[in-house]
Amino acid sequence: MSENQPLKVALFGSGRIGQVHARNIAAHPDLELAWIVDPFIEGARTLAAGTGAQAVASADEVFANADLDAVIIGSPTNTHVDLISRAMSHGVAALCEKPIDLDLDRVRACRASLEGNPTPLMLGFNRRFDPHFAAIQARVASGEIGRLEQLTIISRDPAPAPEAYILASGGIFRDQSIHDLDMARFFVPDIVEVQATGTNVFCDYIEEAGDFDSVVITLKGSGGELVTITNSRHSAFGHDQRLEAFGSDGMLSAGNMAPTTVRKYGAAGTEGADPYLPFFLERYAEAYRNELDAFAQAIRTGTACSPGFDDGLQALLLANAAEESARTGRTVKIGKEQP
Repeated sequence: MSENQPLKVALFGSGRIGQVHARNIAAHPDLELAWIVDPFIEGARTLAAGTGAQAVASADEVFANADLDAVIIGSPTNTHVDLISRAMSHGVAALCEKPIDLDLDRVRACRASLEGNPTPLMLGFNRRFDPHFAAIQARVASGEIGRLEQLTIISRDPAPAPEAYILASGGIFRDQSIHDLDMARFFVPDIVEVQATGTNVFCDYIEEAGDFDSVVITLKGSGGELVTITNSRHSAFGHDQRLEAFGSDGMLSAGNMAPTTVRKYGAAGTEGADPYLPFFLERYAEAYRNELDAFAQAIRTGTACSPGFDDGLQALLLANAAEESARTGRTVKIGKEQP
């Protein structure tokens, strides 16, 4: 790795999230998208054609390159542990999308195998890099609203994912809620209790898959903080993403985003506005760019990545606890994960 040359990056996965990363890497001044890896080679070739990268079908072709500096893992979840392990064994920095795996024991085994490895490893909880949420977290941490007492997170998708995606997703808690569980830990790192309830109110194929389409999760922090997460697989008015931090001295909140702040006033109504941004790709576009900046900086400076592997493990542990609570009706106590 040369200080004067862009970091050479390989991207695993040419699907929806891979396309986001490909565009951002190609536009980044300190990164070079050198390879796009996907066994479905046509997808890799199509994406590579617009970015100047080389399309390859095998991870072996990528890890054989001595000048590989970093990988971004946007391939299916069941490939994540293997690709993380291979990258770390080669001393290649990695940014991996959530979740690390659907099997908590497999995640724990992966962590044990990486103990002592200093290679930068970041988990793709991009919402920590959203400028609105990050600003609230920093202001809460500075004591601006006194002691944090309640945190409310609302996250509703605009429409259910396709049935095939739902069947392979690991369920709403590990797929959708996991982002909000990590956001909860961004504010309240030490969660000690989880309660959750789920229901099915609008999507037959989600219910047939044995999953919920709507859930509410309540978390308790070790300091008595209460966190409420509301998730739904649909929202008639767009991607519903809100956060409210309530403390002893006040409150901070972030609302939904629209393409403009223009409002229309007339005889038919007032405060008419554009629809909210329709999907996570638009809503969190800046967060993905900021995440990539932080990853590149961590590689250049050798600083620890945040969020890191343990954040991925803790979010999955909370997702599993939420699933257990929703299925049993019981509160689940969260113990300390030992390294």
